[in-house]
Amino acid sequence: MPGRDGPGATAPVDPRSVRVVRCARAPDPDGEPDFGEVVWTRVPYEEMDGRGKDRPVLVVARAEGDWLLAVQLTSRRRDDDHEWVALGSGPWDRDGRESRVNLDRLLRVHPAGTRREACALDAARYRMVVHRLQQRYGRR
Repeated sequence: MPGRDGPGATAPVDPRSVRVVRCARAPDPDGEPDFGEVVWTRVPYEEMDGRGKDRPVLVVARAEGDWLLAVQLTSRRRDDDHEWVALGSGPWDRDGRESRVNLDRLLRVHPAGTRREACALDAARYRMVVHRLQQRYGRR
């Protein structure tokens, strides 16, 4: 499964330690993950016990080298202590359920670790997520 093992494995990263090189919506339906696109990758569980799940993530920026930064989407109702941003529904969920992104968990994703493009998020929702990340962690 892409993103599971090796040097291209998807992994959480401390947002304060990342120097984002570029953050601009640029979707292109070319099979490669781009800023503003929802793509699928294996996301490790927060317990970091070796388990994980194939999940949609929103690509928000580029870090050093070829690495991308993304936030995880979920359709589960979340009332825990994480900071969630409501996105509404979109084609990334075939059942049309409302989704949220977790601002507390930034993921480092390698393009080779993604499985497929789900869709491009519209510019307004992408800007909202990026703005909230910048408010939370400072401009980068």
